[in-house]
Amino acid sequence: MDLYTEMTAPKIIRPESATTKPTTAWAEVDQDGRLILPPDVVANYGLQPGAKVRLDEGENFVRMHRPVTHLTKVYIEPTVACNLDCITCFRNGWEQPMGRMTEETFAGIMDGLKKLDPIPSVYFGGIGEPLFHPKTIDWIAEAKSLGVKVELITNGTILTEKISQRLIDAGLDVLWISIDGAEPETYADVRMGAELPNILKNLKRFARMRPPHHYPKPEIGIAFVAMKRNIADLPKVIKLGKSVKAKYFSVSNLQPATADMQDDRLYTQTMHNIAYMQAPNLPRLSLPKMDFNESTREALFETFNSQLNISFAGNNWGGANDVCNFVESGTMTIAWTGDVSPCWPLMHTHTSYLHGKARVAKKHVIGNVAERSLSDLWLDTDYVAYRERLHNFAFAPCTFCGGCDLSETNEEDCIGNTTFPVCGGCLWAQGIIQCP
Repeated sequence: MDLYTEMTAPKIIRPESATTKPTTAWAEVDQDGRLILPPDVVANYGLQPGAKVRLDEGENFVRMHRPVTHLTKVYIEPTVACNLDCITCFRNGWEQPMGRMTEETFAGIMDGLKKLDPIPSVYFGGIGEPLFHPKTIDWIAEAKSLGVKVELITNGTILTEKISQRLIDAGLDVLWISIDGAEPETYADVRMGAELPNILKNLKRFARMRPPHHYPKPEIGIAFVAMKRNIADLPKVIKLGKSVKAKYFSVSNLQPATADMQDDRLYTQTMHNIAYMQAPNLPRLSLPKMDFNESTREALFETFNSQLNISFAGNNWGGANDVCNFVESGTMTIAWTGDVSPCWPLMHTHTSYLHGKARVAKKHVIGNVAERSLSDLWLDTDYVAYRERLHNFAFAPCTFCGGCDLSETNEEDCIGNTTFPVCGGCLWAQGIIQCP
């Protein structure tokens, strides 16, 4: 039985578990009224003495966020060089020098990682093609020697048999591959310079080369950037992923890097739709689980566009607003230069288009790994304060408004935020764009 058959097969409930609901952990209140958390939870979420945690109250729950002092993942950009000219790339809207990370810079990163407790996971990816750097696979092996999860994203063009075997031997945990179309014409329209048949041949060979196992490693993830020109291919891309037993599928929207790309967006109405807003004072609609088929498609389509605040199967659609997942997940990014930034969007100065106007997002650098340790950079007073501001997200709603000139950069906003950077115009924080 393969993985997909097993996952969809009827489950047999054993008598001993029939009356017990699985749960991750239990906390209890001691005699002094203090909440006692399980040791595993304390360790996994960095709940060290003195750590501050944000609490959100729901109707039937209290949600505890990860403390902003807990680092869980480090994104490493080996290079900004690439062999493709994709219409979705930041590089279409910037004037930055090309370059690749030096061995000295990576050695500084490794030294910093070793001194962290716990050691965060590592993700190799940035603006360029990571496999274009001759040392990336060696660095994957070094990162794996720390006993952490390691991921890599690639366009798949140079995923040769030799490189595939080296990635497997290095112990890579997850290989992400960007596939923005299921037909050669659609794919080439987005990723100019690549041929889909060659990508699929490389991916299928990689999948076959993995050691036989019910849950083979490295796991495979498919990343898809959705646009008007390729959204019809999404079901076929998912089918392609299933054919190689992909475990993860990540779909993002397009951030237009050029003016003519604005017409390709799939979220022009979404940014103003009440269904996706945190609107407790507006009428609410609660929908149960139900089939998506010919009988429900038209009715659900109209319902989803009914200008009501929607909860579907217990999940409110407004929950993705004003949330920085980079901070929520405890991540930092390191550019090829060794510069540390809070997130991918702030790693390089770039231009994109919001509400028909060019918007320049200037990079934000905390410091460089050649000069300061990762721990020192992560716990930098100003950087911690910035992450706390992002938790509160008291920025102007530029993604929904965008009417004033201040929205054309990320330097200040119209409600008095003058500490750089301001994040009210960030599409990642509104659940519109997401990274694998």
